[in-house]
Amino acid sequence: MDPDVFAILRAYPQIYFACHEEHRTRERSAHGLTGREAGVLSHIDVAEGIGAGELARHLGVAASSLSATLKRLAGLGLIEDAPSDDARRRRVRLTGAGRAALAEDSVLDAGRVAGVLALLGPADRARAVEGLALLAKAARRYREG
Repeated sequence: MDPDVFAILRAYPQIYFACHEEHRTRERSAHGLTGREAGVLSHIDVAEGIGAGELARHLGVAASSLSATLKRLAGLGLIEDAPSDDARRRRVRLTGAGRAALAEDSVLDAGRVAGVLALLGPADRARAVEGLALLAKAARRYREG
């Protein structure tokens, strides 16, 4: 087995176990979100946003079923339409409230993640964050085919 694959197979569950928050229900969520809705927020790029169709493809769901979720999230003020390079298309972007909801309703507990990161020196912390961002970017590309 590829040693890099094996390293990730070992590391990811350790991170998840240390930082995982119990599954939230709408009633237990600070923002009234289901786990699925909170998960959708985690796939929306903070700076650039994402097209609704692109998001649906990435999540592997029909655009029509995602539409209701996006409408609800927009109604809660957690996402907004943002302009794109193509005036005919809009992009979905997190609002400040959306960022807060993502932090509070993530499957990972923000306080636990902060505690883990606090154990690293500045250089290792930056490398860890950059490495996870690179893996997440590659994961998105992999899902897109």
